[in-house]
Amino acid sequence: MQDIFRCAGLIALIGFAFSSINAQNAILRGQVTTIDHEPLIGASVYVSANVGTATDTEGRFELNPTPGNLTLIVSYLGFKTYTKTLGIVAGQTLDLDIILQNEPTILSTLTFTTGRFEKRLGSETVSIEVLKPSLINNSNKFQLDEALQKVPGLSVIDGQANIRGGSGFSYGAGSRVLLLMDDIPILQLDAGFPNWNDIPVENVGQIEVVKGAASSLYGSAALNGVINFRTAYAHNEPETKLSLFTSTVDAPADARFKWWDKAPVTFGTSLSHKQKIGKLDLVSSVFYLNEQSHNDSTFTKYGRINLNTRFRASKRLTLGANLNLNGGNNSSFFFWRADSLKYSPFRGTVSKNQPFRFNIDPHLTYYDGGGNRHKILSRYFRVENRVSNGRSNFSSQYYAEYQFQRKFKALDLNFTAGAVYIGTNVDAELYGDTTFQSRNLATYADFEKRFGSKLTISAGFRYESNRIKNPGFVYPGGVVAPSNESEAKPVLRIGANYQVGEYSFLRASWGQGYRFPTIAEKFIYTNLGGFNISPNPDLQSETGWSAELGLKQGLQVGSLKGFLDLALFRTQYQDMMEFNFIDFQRGFSSLNTGGVRISGLDASLVGELQLFKCPTTFMAGYLWIDPQFLEFDLTPQEPGVTPTQGQRNAIGSSSTENVLKYRSRNSYKFDIESQIKRFSIGFAGTYYSFQEAIDRTFEFFVPGIKSYREMNTGGVTLLDLRVAYRPIDNLKLSFLVNNVGNAEYVSRPGLLEAPRNFAVRVDWGW
Repeated sequence: MQDIFRCAGLIALIGFAFSSINAQNAILRGQVTTIDHEPLIGASVYVSANVGTATDTEGRFELNPTPGNLTLIVSYLGFKTYTKTLGIVAGQTLDLDIILQNEPTILSTLTFTTGRFEKRLGSETVSIEVLKPSLINNSNKFQLDEALQKVPGLSVIDGQANIRGGSGFSYGAGSRVLLLMDDIPILQLDAGFPNWNDIPVENVGQIEVVKGAASSLYGSAALNGVINFRTAYAHNEPETKLSLFTSTVDAPADARFKWWDKAPVTFGTSLSHKQKIGKLDLVSSVFYLNEQSHNDSTFTKYGRINLNTRFRASKRLTLGANLNLNGGNNSSFFFWRADSLKYSPFRGTVSKNQPFRFNIDPHLTYYDGGGNRHKILSRYFRVENRVSNGRSNFSSQYYAEYQFQRKFKALDLNFTAGAVYIGTNVDAELYGDTTFQSRNLATYADFEKRFGSKLTISAGFRYESNRIKNPGFVYPGGVVAPSNESEAKPVLRIGANYQVGEYSFLRASWGQGYRFPTIAEKFIYTNLGGFNISPNPDLQSETGWSAELGLKQGLQVGSLKGFLDLALFRTQYQDMMEFNFIDFQRGFSSLNTGGVRISGLDASLVGELQLFKCPTTFMAGYLWIDPQFLEFDLTPQEPGVTPTQGQRNAIGSSSTENVLKYRSRNSYKFDIESQIKRFSIGFAGTYYSFQEAIDRTFEFFVPGIKSYREMNTGGVTLLDLRVAYRPIDNLKLSFLVNNVGNAEYVSRPGLLEAPRNFAVRVDWGW
């Protein structure tokens, strides 16, 4: 018994000694976040070789250092290392809030879209491109779709985003690429179409483009990819920027096309301000554009107001609301008048519109005591398009999403799950001048796990339910009976990334896609230049999958830093939806065209270097695709016999080759800019090969299209030039020439793009 007491006494004495030593130490604790106040999980925090830790799921840490003068070092890949000298006394408790600044190098670029949390670009399991604000501003791209033309593997055809040939020309209805604004869909729900000028590019932080099926995380319209516009929030110092720009066009190479006596002029301005006011982050901007187009009877005038707020109520709770308003008027036409009047409209094809749109987005983020992140995203989106010739449409959208995220530190696993509700009311002359209702419900889960230090595996699942309530209507060509259609489908994805070297990453992914038809695709009725567009209530959803094998190789040789990305991919759709000509009474209608397959190679090179001692940035890309129908039959249709799917595909195409319509098999683009003291000079180039197939009907009935295509089978090459000068640090004067060679070209039949044009821009910041 005495031995037991002696042992107990010894243990107590040792414990007292240790507690006494610990009492002499200090407590150093705090939280590590980004400039956007997102916690950084796993950041390294240390004060000596033996005293250190990593931040938890809330970005928090706690150390017990020996008192004295210490140097605190906090590091995280992709951010500048934080260093601070501290004087700590025994028993002191010191609380710190540490904000890490982004490391401005290509190799440390961080992305968010594919996993709903920030991670290094090289560790992505899918192809993703990042477009930075400097390139957008330097190129005077004041509308997002123009800026996106810089992205390798992506093109925009008459407002329709197209990634790796996944889409063609959709007549303004339906999109396989989902547009997000700060992680929330911003497509117009009745037509599934982006209003590009709603996006405040003057406040851009970065634009992330995900290539391939992303439906498991983002839903129906992400069948072909995702474009996520992310707002730049305020830094520690207030920031204000004013931009003024004006442009005009040169005479076209063919003098017959020049309809103006005085060249059309465009001018615009934007003013943006970012500031931290205590716990409040404020981002605001106004934008105005008055554009006289190179196309006769075509113009755009609109103004936009943007306001983003974020209030840090506590270290765990952040809440706020974003507001965007856009109003104005514009005019456009569908196709040209004649072979000799390509910049003038064909009769009956001019549309005049007075749009007004606004969205308000309340949001909340909360980290609970267990380090779990809870996020609520919401949006009310109102669209009012007052269009001439009986094409007006009005819609209201309600969006709500709850998102849960947890980092299982012991397993090195990120888990994200959520639920989404989208409801829409649509009232439009285009759809029988009656009220439609649509509803989307979804739940999703996404996992990303690291095995050791090199292998990352990601997987996702989404279950989505869609419904359209059609009240029925009568139109000149017939009757659409009332219906209440619903459909639900699951989609899956899986991907892997293996780091084979310090800057070498192999990746492979496979993902399913799903797209439910929009109200416009099923129920639209209108007339454009004598062509009817008729409803198809029997239109079915399309499904598909996308797979790729890719390599991202970091480059760091001397002053050169960047990434080379190579990807082999294949995309396959079932029951793809496309507008096709049916007959002279019904005109065009959206139909299921059966299966299609698109295979190809996507290569891009992005980086920075010192070129003749001048800081230089560059971006280049090449895309080759082989887009084919799974069924394509040139056998003549027998009289009185319903054509097969393969025969319908062949009959509707202008080509006897099995190639999908409105696709270029080859394209490349580049952009390079160098700084020479206070000057900068940039060059950009784009090449698109000839679109081998379009709708055969256009060649027969639209004047000049067939002859134009026969004379322009070599594709188009465009070159742009820009020069800028900074007389003082916060003032930049720019001069730009686009389409230097004054090339005559179209992105889709019947609409000629701008001839050589000149722009002047002034940027002033303080």
